[in-house]
Amino acid sequence: MRRRRRQGNDQADVNMTPMLDIVFILLIFFIVTATFLQEQGIDLRPPPPSDAPPDEPNPVILVQVNDQNQVFVNQDATSQFRVMAAVQRIRAEQPNSAVLVEVADDSEHGTLVYLVDELRANSIPVSIARAEAEQ
Repeated sequence: MRRRRRQGNDQADVNMTPMLDIVFILLIFFIVTATFLQEQGIDLRPPPPSDAPPDEPNPVILVQVNDQNQVFVNQDATSQFRVMAAVQRIRAEQPNSAVLVEVADDSEHGTLVYLVDELRANSIPVSIARAEAEQ
């Protein structure tokens, strides 16, 4: 006696309705519980005009480093290690002055880092600018 194998066309169907219900319930849950942040905008309106005369800008101490790593403080040549003394001498006369370090493209990076670190360590406001290339 042979047993015959049944060849059935039974295809298993998966009912997707319960899964869709769960997905929609989770979606509603997350939408309801989500907190939406109110982004702060920037006020772009200029301040109202003032009747007071404009303040005189603070004087600037110019520290220049050329492409041969020569350092100048207000057009006077000095060593990079003496810049702090020269700046403090000028700031004794003009206490609100800031320092602008103007650096040539071919100067050494270490010179700039040393100067900026020294000035910032002594709480002197420093800005860095690229020197204009001579034509």
